[in-house]
Amino acid sequence: MGPENTQGAVSNFLVPSVQKASEEEVAEVCKKMGITKKNLPLVKLNDATLRGIEVGVDDVVKILRKSWVSDKETTYYRRIVP
Repeated sequence: MGPENTQGAVSNFLVPSVQKASEEEVAEVCKKMGITKKNLPLVKLNDATLRGIEVGVDDVVKILRKSWVSDKETTYYRRIVP
């Protein structure tokens, strides 16, 4: 029941699933929110949750976090910075 990026990240139910977002997905989210890619919240490239997935600076990751009290899953997007 760990995250999808278990190759290097800590495998724990508290660690969310992290995956690289496609350019189409990023464009759709930005359009829906009325922002540009540069306005997305940031995450550092050396963040522990990014271990095990191939991403670089200026890529966008999709973070899927499950709720503790319901079956809902919340999606967050973060742009990677050095």
